[in-house]
Amino acid sequence: MSFLSALFTSKSQDSKSVVGLSSKEFKTQIEHKKVQLIDVRTPREFKSGCIKKAKNIDFFSGTFNKECLKLDKEKPVYVYCRSGNRSRKAANKLAKMGFTKIYDLNGGILRYS
Repeated sequence: MSFLSALFTSKSQDSKSVVGLSSKEFKTQIEHKKVQLIDVRTPREFKSGCIKKAKNIDFFSGTFNKECLKLDKEKPVYVYCRSGNRSRKAANKLAKMGFTKIYDLNGGILRYS
């Protein structure tokens, strides 16, 4: 693998447990279902508008790991942020914590419609 292809590959989801979903796929999977939906933005961003039924767990807070450990590792977790960067990092952190089904909203809430 060349350096450039390694660089671009690492920008995608780092873990096999993490699947990036388009806005349409994400919406279809969370609509009318009881899911673990996590908004990893700051509380201020969360208050400015969020996806219905999302729980706010700020990725940059000192309690991110503690709050995530309250989630069920056996059930899928759906994560999003503003643009997709923080949620990708959060998703990979969740994978390292033992979560096996993690779905990340590509492009974040900015692309969600």
